[in-house]
Formats: sequence, C-alpha cells, structure tokens
Amino acid sequence: MFSFKSFKQKLFRISLDTFDALALEVFQYQYANNAIYRSFIEHIGINPINVTMLTQIPFMPISFFKRHAIQTGSWKPEKIYESSGTTGTTTSRHLVRDNQFYLELTERIFRLFYGSLDQYHFLFLLPSYLERGTSSLITMANHFVQRSDSEHSGFYLHNYDELINKIEFLKQSSSKKIFLWGVTYALLDVAEQYSPDLSTVIVLETGGMKGRRKELTRGELHEKLKKKFNVTEIHSEYGMTELMSQAYSKGDGKFFTPPWMKIILRDAHDPFDLQEINKSGGINVIDLGNVFSCAFIETQDLGLSDQQGIMEIHGRFDNSDIRGCNLLV
Repeated sequence: MFSFKSFKQKLFRISLDTFDALALEVFQYQYANNAIYRSFIEHIGINPINVTMLTQIPFMPISFFKRHAIQTGSWKPEKIYESSGTTGTTTSRHLVRDNQFYLELTERIFRLFYGSLDQYHFLFLLPSYLERGTSSLITMANHFVQRSDSEHSGFYLHNYDELINKIEFLKQSSSKKIFLWGVTYALLDVAEQYSPDLSTVIVLETGGMKGRRKELTRGELHEKLKKKFNVTEIHSEYGMTELMSQAYSKGDGKFFTPPWMKIILRDAHDPFDLQEINKSGGINVIDLGNVFSCAFIETQDLGLSDQQGIMEIHGRFDNSDIRGCNLLV
C-alpha cells in the first residue's frame, strides 16, 4: 500500500545513495497504477520485473501529456496546469493531485539555491496570474509573491515604466534583495528601451523567444542582457508544465537540480540508447515529485550533463512544438 506521507519523508531526505532505490520504487508504483505509462511500457516490450537499474527505466515521451490524462492512481485533480501554445496547437495538461505539494516543492527548491523567500522583493515580468489560471509558473510566482512578505512584490505586463520606477525606488529604500524574474523577450524589450542599471538586482530569464522575436542562443541572450542591464550574470530557470520541480542556473549556463530530480541523456537518434556523461544528447528527466503523474519523461530538449548532474541546455530538437510561459505576455 502506497503511503504519500511516507513517500514525502523519503523524498525530502533523499541523497545520492538513496535516489536510485526510491526511483525504482516509484517506477514500480507507476507501472502498477498508471494505465497510460503501463501501456507504453508494454508496447515497447519492457518487462518491469527486469528493471533493476536506473538506466533500465523507460522514459515516456513528453508528448503523451498532450494526448492523454497522465495520472497515477484514482483521484480527482485538485489543479490542472496547461502549457501555453500557438493557435491551433495542442497544449500539454498536467493533472495535479495535491497543489500544496507542488508549492512546497517549488519553495524548497528555491530555498535550496537562493535562500528563504522573505529575503526578496519579487518583480515578475509575466502576465498577471488573474489572466491565466492554468499556468504552473504563474501559480508558483503568486506563491512567491505572497511568501516574500513584501508589499512591493508583484506582477508586471507591459507597464515597463512602472517596473523601472519600482526597481529604482527599492534600490534606494530597501535592504531586501530585488529579484526580477521575466520571460526572455520581455526582458529584452526592457533592456533595449531603457538600459536600466540593475547591477544590484538578480535577473532571471525563463526561456526562449517562443516565436515573438528572433531566437538567440542562451550565450548571445545573456551577453546582450548583461551589457544592457550592467550585471555580471543572468540567471535562468528550467521548468515545464509537465514537471513538478525546477532547475536553476546562476549565470554560468549550468543548471543544478534538486536532490529528487535527475537528468539522464539519450542518443539524439535512438531514444533507448542512454548516453555517457559529457556527451550531448536528448534530455530525459527523472522528477520524483511527479509521483502522481509520470516521474520519467523524455523531453524534446538537447543538453549536456556531468557526474554531478549539472546540465547545459543546448536547444530543442527540430520541429518540436514551441511551448512555455513565454507566450503568455
């Protein structure tokens, strides 16, 4: 019998020594209780009895979240998150059993890399959470705003003047750190129109242009933003609708994952051929926070990882659907 309380205790105490055992436990649980994942495993001819190592676990293509309700166990979703999409495209849907668990994960992950939320004024250059109630990013951002204990934390859309004025006010009047978190093309708009001095501000971007502007490599983007904002580094977040957890980069292009999340690369041409470290390939994600959906996901991203689980993101496979919160502004 699966006990969520017991699982959470294991998850939050997880280490390198216990990760594989818990991942295999989650795999067996999801095979037994997730009809879509079980059908996929049987279709590719994998016998779960023979899965005894991490690299033997099948990774479900992320596109399944567009076509199916991915659910482990029998329960009514407390929240359904949807990815953004262009007109005519099918969006992904992530059924969430316990939204408070999602928020707990996001806060624990942020605290792991940046410290407690109440150290910051959060200025989100994102659409208002009131405009899109199905975005996991907006739900997380709203939680951060509430937990920051700052009357100045909030959301911005196209009111760039107000954003710049708020930053200047906080630089002069508050000892708290300022955290500017924005979609990439909106940050570029601010950079090009204002060239503000953000040398004391943490600037974090969430991803690519998503069809709004000419695509840039992450290196080109960061160099442009650093010059315009007068900062030495641009931070990044790696997250998606289909995941409960996020990874963060503090400016060197390398992403760090929380202890319950792991990246395993696959050959770009053979999804069942898992790569050695320090080789570029497709990104497979193990997110044990996805215990009630699917914890083993084959993404459409390309990257590089090393022995510490640190990864670099090199882009997406050709013809992959453009998706993500960057379309929301």
